[in-house]
Amino acid sequence: QLQASGGGLVQAGGSLRLSCAASGRTFSGVTMGWFRQASGKERNLVAQISWSGATTYYTSSVRGRFTISRDNAKNTVYLQMNSLKPEDTAVYYCSVRVSGNDYWGQGTQVTVSS
Repeated sequence: QLQASGGGLVQAGGSLRLSCAASGRTFSGVTMGWFRQASGKERNLVAQISWSGATTYYTSSVRGRFTISRDNAKNTVYLQMNSLKPEDTAVYYCSVRVSGNDYWGQGTQVTVSS
């Protein structure tokens, strides 16, 4: 089970930190990440991080503003979002990648006002 939290309403230029706690099984060795889905649009990958944290990926629109991190002892992944823009408004889902497939839990709404 993946439970995301930390979303909310923020003004443009503000910051939010999302957290996602994984439970119910061990996620040892798996890549974790964050997707987002704006209203009426498809779900897209925002960022991913390898088990060790040594490898990260960011979609171009968030690179330099968002930072993904993880605490394996807590089975938790984080997404620090700075310099938020109205176009970042979406439901954010954390994910785990198992055998090449991405699985999501419940999302958290992020709304950025202009």
